[in-house]
Amino acid sequence: MTVNGVNRAPATLVGAAIAGALLWVAAAYVDRHTNGGYWAAYGIIAGAGFAFGLSQLRGGGGHPPAMFLLAFLPVLIAVGWVGFAMQPHTGFGSGTVRGWSSDIGILDVVRTVGTWLGVLAFGLGYTLAATFEPLTRRRVVAEPPVDGTAADAPTTAERRELARDRETVTR
Repeated sequence: MTVNGVNRAPATLVGAAIAGALLWVAAAYVDRHTNGGYWAAYGIIAGAGFAFGLSQLRGGGGHPPAMFLLAFLPVLIAVGWVGFAMQPHTGFGSGTVRGWSSDIGILDVVRTVGTWLGVLAFGLGYTLAATFEPLTRRRVVAEPPVDGTAADAPTTAERRELARDRETVTR
């Protein structure tokens, strides 16, 4: 499946959501203190990266404003929310975000996903880069069409040569 233009933004958001859900599963339900759990967790994380990568398959187009509004901003809000909540010391906004998370019943999810804060930061950077990627691609300019009748017409030099040949033959 390829994604073009404005469709790329929702595909990126879905890819980020699937990756986030897989990170939550790895953090909440896998015991990484055993060898099997360790490899299972990192296998799930690899699957999260794969899901996010699949969301980037596309053709030649892109739509940076839609990517920014529909993909990057929601990812920024989610990663920022978890980042503020997971600050090691009470600081700028951490208590407020933890309180809001508790009020709406997502504090456990925020804490378990916060286990992968480095991965979330990486995903945020990747999403930002994906937002601007179509701007960096070199645009291919099509050659102007060739007028076949004008191309078949003799040039001025050919006309002069023909005229000289005719003069030579007629003398």
